[in-house]
Amino acid sequence: MPSVRQVRRRIRSVQNTAKITKAMEMIAASKMRRAQQRTLAGRPYAERMRDLLSHLAAQPTEEDTVHPLLRSREVRAVEVIHITPDRGLAGGLNANLNRRTGQFILEQRVPTKVVAVGRKGRDFMIRYGRDVRAVFTNVSDRPALTDVTPIARVVTEDYLNHVADAVYVVYSQFVTTTVQRPVVQQLIPVKPAELSAQEMVGYIYEPDTLGVLATLLPRYIEMQIYHAVLESIASEQSARMVAMRNATENAKDMIQSLTILMNKVRQETITKELLDIVGGAIALEG
Repeated sequence: MPSVRQVRRRIRSVQNTAKITKAMEMIAASKMRRAQQRTLAGRPYAERMRDLLSHLAAQPTEEDTVHPLLRSREVRAVEVIHITPDRGLAGGLNANLNRRTGQFILEQRVPTKVVAVGRKGRDFMIRYGRDVRAVFTNVSDRPALTDVTPIARVVTEDYLNHVADAVYVVYSQFVTTTVQRPVVQQLIPVKPAELSAQEMVGYIYEPDTLGVLATLLPRYIEMQIYHAVLESIASEQSARMVAMRNATENAKDMIQSLTILMNKVRQETITKELLDIVGGAIALEG
């Protein structure tokens, strides 16, 4: 059994750990509120833009007026944008994202390239020998739309140059503070919506179809990636806050158990000393 000094040293160590995890919980909570507000504010715009483009993709048009980013073709190669945090201490968030992306890659029957956004996803893909096309790290907790422009440029050029015939994005969707859901979303080509006969009305574009879509589609791709990054940041901070809260509670429980153990050790030491004194007194009397 350890001595009182050793148990007291362990208690101080756990108390210091509890202070650190409590501070990290508070920091994650403040960042989570900001990220949650930005995510919820941008979600309607991203959803409406996705609906608009899918609606346009489903409209009847002439083959020569279809933008390349809207034109589907035989899938011979797939590219996936894998968005993960740069840091750990976020519970099972990173493991769930890596597992979902790994499962998606195994389901593909064609070569799959990975655009890793975040160190945890990059390390996972390199460790298991995946084809990593590009890596983007050190994404800010308050990203701007220009921060995702290089990512959008890479996947867009790969699709236009036939390096990939379909582009997907995998990210963690923020549901609640305790629930984050891995999502796989097709990014390129834009998936057409299922329209009724009344909705197949067609559109007249000014100045022309390709000119309008050439301006709109790159913005759409940037916005979808940007929204996925916002969702991932909100999920990361939420998962970290919950994980640090659980760590603090576990540290408190451990301190309580160690305190009980220390009291038992102290009581046992005192009892043993009393028995030695009593035994010595009896021996002197004898």
